[in-house]
Amino acid sequence: MSKIAFLVDQMFEDSEFRVPYDRLRGAGHQIDILGVKAGDTVKGYRQKEQIQIEKSVAQAKVEDYDALVIPGGYSPDHLRIDRGAVAFTRAMGLANKPVAAVCHAPSLLIEADLVYGRQITSWPSVKTDLINAGARWVDREVVPDANIITSRRPDDLPAFSDAILRMLAEGAPARTDTAPGQGRSTSARPPAH
Repeated sequence: MSKIAFLVDQMFEDSEFRVPYDRLRGAGHQIDILGVKAGDTVKGYRQKEQIQIEKSVAQAKVEDYDALVIPGGYSPDHLRIDRGAVAFTRAMGLANKPVAAVCHAPSLLIEADLVYGRQITSWPSVKTDLINAGARWVDREVVPDANIITSRRPDDLPAFSDAILRMLAEGAPARTDTAPGQGRSTSARPPAH
């Protein structure tokens, strides 16, 4: 069974944590809850979930995990300004490990420079940011692109969870085009879409 990191902060979307967490645990996978500070308690946006951060993301090691799941809500916006969260997310993506982001969570993928040239979906308010970062945005319930899995909203969580389980079972396919952050200058603007 795999060891999976869930990366969360305050105001995460409750169901976007709970549904994949329960599905992955139910399939026998081990889960660590990572956040900015170990021991902190973070609450869901809808006040249905309250969880404790088990390990600081700054101390987490990529080699200890087989996949990363990032719930949406306001949590990704908090995490994208934390160097440790951004560095860990980027390192997981570059290691070709499954990175699954739902709703607003692709905003953290932008900060980690993992969306350029990728097909991505998200909550509609993140669409323009993704396009400006060089992603090809699509409106589908789940979009796997090599090792990145994205979904739009809570209604998509069954398909999102299925896609994570499938990639854990089959392995993440290698990316066939330019790897994230490679083959382009980090100062160059992505082409307009």
